[in-house]
Amino acid sequence: MDNQLYLHPLFQTREEHLSRDERVALSYQRARLVLQTYRLSAVDVQFCSPRFWSLMTDPICSLDIAMFTMLAAHVGLTIGTLSRHLKNRPDFKPLVDRLLRFDTVGIYLLTERGTTTATKTAQGYILNTPREEAAKFMPASTPVFGIPKVALVMARLIVDGQDRGTRFFIGTAPLDFSITRFDHVQLPPTALVASDMFDLSIPEQPLEAWWDEIWRIQLGTLAVPAPWISAIKAVAYIGGRYSMHRCLQGKRDQPVPIISFRTQQWPIAHATAVGFVMDNWFPRAIEQAMDKGIDHRVRHAISVIVKTTVCRHFQRCVPEVAERCGAQGTFEQNYMARIENDGKGVIIAEGDVLTLCIRLFSELLLRRYEIPLPDPGESLLAQHASSLLEENSQLLKSLNYDHRSDSFNALILPQSQTVIESIGHALAYSAALKAKLPQIILDVYECAVIRQDPAWYTEQAGITRMEQRIREDKAVTTILPRLGSYLSDLNIERYVKAPIVSDAAWKSYLDDLPVFTGTAIPHDDPFQAML
Repeated sequence: MDNQLYLHPLFQTREEHLSRDERVALSYQRARLVLQTYRLSAVDVQFCSPRFWSLMTDPICSLDIAMFTMLAAHVGLTIGTLSRHLKNRPDFKPLVDRLLRFDTVGIYLLTERGTTTATKTAQGYILNTPREEAAKFMPASTPVFGIPKVALVMARLIVDGQDRGTRFFIGTAPLDFSITRFDHVQLPPTALVASDMFDLSIPEQPLEAWWDEIWRIQLGTLAVPAPWISAIKAVAYIGGRYSMHRCLQGKRDQPVPIISFRTQQWPIAHATAVGFVMDNWFPRAIEQAMDKGIDHRVRHAISVIVKTTVCRHFQRCVPEVAERCGAQGTFEQNYMARIENDGKGVIIAEGDVLTLCIRLFSELLLRRYEIPLPDPGESLLAQHASSLLEENSQLLKSLNYDHRSDSFNALILPQSQTVIESIGHALAYSAALKAKLPQIILDVYECAVIRQDPAWYTEQAGITRMEQRIREDKAVTTILPRLGSYLSDLNIERYVKAPIVSDAAWKSYLDDLPVFTGTAIPHDDPFQAML
């Protein structure tokens, strides 16, 4: 369904003309508009319904990452955490209803270096930050911008001097970050976020209990890369359209579009292919990650693989296209520089990419569970992923499976991200094959992946460096005649506001810029030569 949010005045406003506080206020207004448009229920959020995923994957989210960050924490984490307790804790319902309407903003205070405590008293709990290291650092947590806020605060439950493990507590918080501290804040007994507010027992398995408390983080790992797929598509479209009408003066005074140069063609073709392949793969990954019939560890692994693959594709595609747009690629109104900077945040949101890869890679090598991989015979990329896993499995075997040794740390851990990303490439390519995406899109995507590890494709697949170059040349040459139609098929044009996509858009943008005039008068100063 086309909700046409991109036509709303809030999304037509040009952010670069606003002050910092005006931009943050605009993001809050946009977040409320989006949430009220989708009208999610608590059940939608708890069970991640199609409506929930429609919101998370709406291309509108890629236009304002501050807004998306608010929504990801507000909906995915805060409402999501509270939602599963509603059956046994009806006292949470009024709060959840306010959150669903965005009358109150929910923030998720998890990050810290020390320990916040919640000490049981006769009246409830005392929430306290005992030292600077225990201060929380999360987005949307300042008391400004005129909207009530409530926080889910992760704290250690202390009962009669005994540590009973980490729990969430509801605390009112007086894109805007702040360092949040609590100075002996009195909370009622109902502030404990649990289905049974009277169960203060020590968890039998503390680590498992902690993971259960932050269960929404694992879903967030899959949700947060969604806007970056739309961003890759938008950058491909902006760079492609700009390159088609931006000309240089050629021989005989004939204008030559810069898309005529291979150095311009590759970045656009690359981003276009990645946009198609990631956009096709993501819904299928959601189905796997939400399938309760699959081992929960495998479902989380899928989320990690998707986040890693999408984020690293984003980090390669966006700077490459932006640079080929010259000075225009550096200006905020043309989207690319801004979204490239915003993209740095998603690398650490809902789990740092490298840390997630290290854990997943270690578990795969130790054979604690397996990821269903495409058959190596299906594609070069599947062969690549299978080979890298086997190579590192053999290396671990030579280390007597000692995953805590210095050799494991030095030789295997640095390969974590490369291998997890290769699995993502193979899975995405396999999904594209099954969906019957155009072969030329698959060929360009394959060439892009080969670029990441050309040595393996030479050593193991027998494709020399020159042959790799020839394959890439053939792919780009083949896609060029239809590049314009493929850019249109990305279905992202409605969300693009960058004025450089056409001469008409650029002229319209110039008309809205402030004009400075002067009345300078030249002066003839006498000049006299001196010996």
